[in-house]
Amino acid sequence: MQIWVDADACPVVIKDILYRAAQRWKHPLILVANQMLRTPPSPYIRAVQVQRGFDVADDYIVQHSSAGDLIITGDIPLASQVLAKGGMVLNPRGERYTSETIGERLAMRDMMEELRSAGVDTGGPASFSQSDRRAFGNALDQLMMAQARKEASAASGSNSTGR
Repeated sequence: MQIWVDADACPVVIKDILYRAAQRWKHPLILVANQMLRTPPSPYIRAVQVQRGFDVADDYIVQHSSAGDLIITGDIPLASQVLAKGGMVLNPRGERYTSETIGERLAMRDMMEELRSAGVDTGGPASFSQSDRRAFGNALDQLMMAQARKEASAASGSNSTGR
């Protein structure tokens, strides 16, 4: 499993959590952005800079990620594409998008976009809080522990001695 980050809009505190998680769990972390990113030196962390443009980073993530990868994004259309491909999606506030919930999220996004187009002030998202940071850390830990159990189970299942 690789962890992909839609990094242009990802809060710095979430990137910091992800840097530590990549080191701790020894999973590759790839940050994709249309600007140069500074990352800590690590064999598990790398940044990919893509050209500027609408959905260029999203398209890169969809093209290069695989089923079973974890994508960190708040972008609902990107989340939908990743889920269709068999990936897992977690937003920076700790909400996990699933195939069961993404349709509703897309519909809500489209409705809000229509309201904004009609001149209705819908406000923006709430400011990023300490509880959002905790929720993300907890959700990431749960996903990583589940992945570690799955990998351990697969390794023990393929061990011919039964250990």
